[in-house]
Amino acid sequence: MLGKTTEFFANVKGELNKVTWPTKKETYSSTVVVISLVLVVAVFLWVVDSALVRLIRMLLS
Repeated sequence: MLGKTTEFFANVKGELNKVTWPTKKETYSSTVVVISLVLVVAVFLWVVDSALVRLIRMLLS
């Protein structure tokens, strides 16, 4: 069991060495893009929701 565990962690270390980690600049840029898109989608959904609420209120009154 100990041999398999040691082999597993050796394989994990080997795989982590193959990973291409992003730079700080790439991470910052990706974060800005994600936050911007989340805000755009939130505003879009707010506008659609408000329009649907007004439409339903007009139909019910």
